Amino acid sequence: MNELTINLNTASKQPMYEQIYEYIKFEIQRGHIPPEEKLPSTRALSKYLQISRSTVDLAYEQLVSEGYIEAVPCKGYFVNKIEGLHYLEILREKENVERKMPEEKYLVDFKATGIDLDSFPYNTWRKLSKNVLLDGENELFHMGDSKGEWELRCTISNYLHQARGVNCDPEQIIVGAGSEYLLMLISRMLGRRNIAMESPTYKQAYYILKSMEHKINMVPMDEAGICVENLKKTDSDVVYVMPSHQFPLGIVMPLKRRMELLSWASQKEERYIIEDDYDSEFRYKGKPIPALQGYDHSHKVIYLGTFSKSIAPAIRISYMVLPKTLVKVFEETCGFYSSTVSRVDQTIVKNFIKEGYYERHLNKMRAIYKGKHDTLINELKAFKSMCHIEGENAGVHMLLHIIDGRKEEELIALAKSVGIRVYGLSDYYISKEDMKETRLILGYANLKEKEIIEACNILKKVWL
Repeated sequence: MNELTINLNTASKQPMYEQIYEYIKFEIQRGHIPPEEKLPSTRALSKYLQISRSTVDLAYEQLVSEGYIEAVPCKGYFVNKIEGLHYLEILREKENVERKMPEEKYLVDFKATGIDLDSFPYNTWRKLSKNVLLDGENELFHMGDSKGEWELRCTISNYLHQARGVNCDPEQIIVGAGSEYLLMLISRMLGRRNIAMESPTYKQAYYILKSMEHKINMVPMDEAGICVENLKKTDSDVVYVMPSHQFPLGIVMPLKRRMELLSWASQKEERYIIEDDYDSEFRYKGKPIPALQGYDHSHKVIYLGTFSKSIAPAIRISYMVLPKTLVKVFEETCGFYSSTVSRVDQTIVKNFIKEGYYERHLNKMRAIYKGKHDTLINELKAFKSMCHIEGENAGVHMLLHIIDGRKEEELIALAKSVGIRVYGLSDYYISKEDMKETRLILGYANLKEKEIIEACNILKKVWL
């Protein structure tokens, strides 16, 4: 590269070196200046822009200090290759678009990602937060263990064994701010892999893994979950699944299919299963299904869990359980990263669980969600001529399998015309060609029972 066309604003209060720095940084983030690309020399760029060479030097020095570029002696400046950078920029641009787009107003929104924040234990959380800050010492405000606080990991270990049948020691647990961060750590540990995912799937996980330059193979599902026979036909050595309650289909993987999946993983040393157990706490029929990890005797399952669904999204505390064979790999490849969750928040969550508040909160939320679940099931009986209900035995959403021949676009538009927002299953397919039938998704966690009844009565007028 011999020149960069940068429109410098000489009237701006922002220094010109900052304008150059920001332009080059954003071009790198967007992928417009690719990794290993050579930048113009400071002399050449200053001459091209007709500015002082020292101004360009300052911009390049800032880019070097932040790791966007490197100075190679006798050769010049080159763009560094940074994993995940393009994904972070995609998120930033997406947030900017969302902030600019006016939010559409609906009478009722059946979004599948909501939770009931009206039932959050605010008083308990305030008390625990106050006690932690009153009793806390200076240590709480120092950097903690990169894996997360030891006491929290011990508490999570005990909880997972009792509630989910997960077998692990605290040393195997890594605490992080959200499953996105944990997936990035997994990518760092495993290196570039061929990863299989269920189709349809949780798209956020797909985008993250795709941005880390993994090859993604979408594998179709049947009534028991991901088809292992089709998985075998791919070149995948890692598979990402949600066996306890698949999102978005709501399928609970039976024991026979779980054993087939574990058998596939055990056949080659480099194979692993990423088990995302994102909302296993909420089940309305039968006993809770133990986690896949509990059946794993070959050290092949990487287990992901979160408190975002069971407590609140803003808590931003997730965790993963590594197979013992990967603990040392984590320490070597990721152990130098600082924890992304404050020690104060970790201590509050630890006390929330240890003092019994978490169990009481879960029991309360199960009852609340069960009431909403039953109300929606009852109201949907009126729609039996146009659809069947699926995925209703767990989680906080269910599917309408449309049987009267209408397409999701028509039904979504009709609902929108009367102020009701529903969602199509097609949003969760990477390739629309994989979708064979029409299904709609109705989430109910963030709705009151009277809102569910009102919405269904309105939908009757336009759908029936």
